[in-house]
Amino acid sequence: MSERIVLAYSGGLDTSVAIGWIAEATGAEVIAVAVDVGQGGESLETIRQRALDCGAVEAYVADARDEFAAEYCMPALQANALYMDSYPLVSALSRPVIVKHLVAAARQFGATTVSHGCTGKGNDQVRFEVGIQTLGPDLKCIAPVRDLALTRDKAIAFAEEKNLPIVTTKKNPFSIDANVWGRAVETGFLEDIWNGPTPDVYEYTSDPASGIAADEVVITFKEGVPVAIDGKPVTPLQAIEEMNRRAGAQGIGRIDIVEDRLVGIKSREIYEAPGAMALMAAHRELENVTVEREQARFKKTVGQRWTELVYDGQWFSPLKNSLDAFIDDTQKYVSGDIRMDLHAGRATVTGRRSESSLYDFNLATYDTGDTFDQSMARGFIELFGMSSKVASGRDQRLAEGK
Repeated sequence: MSERIVLAYSGGLDTSVAIGWIAEATGAEVIAVAVDVGQGGESLETIRQRALDCGAVEAYVADARDEFAAEYCMPALQANALYMDSYPLVSALSRPVIVKHLVAAARQFGATTVSHGCTGKGNDQVRFEVGIQTLGPDLKCIAPVRDLALTRDKAIAFAEEKNLPIVTTKKNPFSIDANVWGRAVETGFLEDIWNGPTPDVYEYTSDPASGIAADEVVITFKEGVPVAIDGKPVTPLQAIEEMNRRAGAQGIGRIDIVEDRLVGIKSREIYEAPGAMALMAAHRELENVTVEREQARFKKTVGQRWTELVYDGQWFSPLKNSLDAFIDDTQKYVSGDIRMDLHAGRATVTGRRSESSLYDFNLATYDTGDTFDQSMARGFIELFGMSSKVASGRDQRLAEGK
């Protein structure tokens, strides 16, 4: 039997070119693996057939939508994961689940090598290869598009020369990556960071200024995971899909950022993540109600480090696993309801309720019934400011002695 190579296949330009190059350059049999993470667009059967038309001897499709939502997106929600305070890890989250299925396919089909269509400039090459070497340390990894240093123009020319069926053309130069957690758009005229995005860049979101009426929604969480919307039970996948629809209709979740890539360059990225950003706004507010102050402060530090690890392709790392344990522990009381208004590009929290709330009305109120003993405040302030007071006295004494 000929050598077999498993290729992560999306149906786009780079991976279509990768099939053609691998078959031509190595003589190996290429098995294309497409993983459904809720990217929508073309049917997976269409993508599967394109892989075969590009020269793959086998095309395997894995439905990972529920797995991706529950095991990857929900941990990101619980961590409030926003890289550079903006990017909800749209692409970074999908790579480890794709890697998991690639390694499984390599075992199933007897492949010794796993390939991807990433370029040498992006983060995904790291995410794929670190994940593959972690889950399948015996597997080799190749990256034909990167190793050939193919530009998008060259890749398009290669595909046209070999008559490969591709979607990307010279008139449509965008690189798009999509899944249920969001959509990423780059390249083309967006590489000039002075150029504003045109309406055709967006697909998941409507114009925030469209003028449609506000949409009120109540999201119910259990231990940091949405379990119902407006009282109707939902799975994690259904929660994301429903909020994508409703928040997207209001133009929520548009992100335009110059991002610090792992490989050391800055890149202009356009993201759409309506469901992710709306759910994260609700989750953060429920944490404000249910998580103790010092624990919440430290969780921000842990969440930032967790986000950086995932962005950097370290999903399967020991440190990421340890941080998971801490984040999981912080979520045991994050249960309750958040009411939000979705309108004109904003998801605004208008109500909160939780049986595990730390908000005590009788302590917080300024009206009759206040149970807060204000006589304690004077002594607290004296002790709280003591170290600064002593240091200030020292500074003044030494200054006067000069």
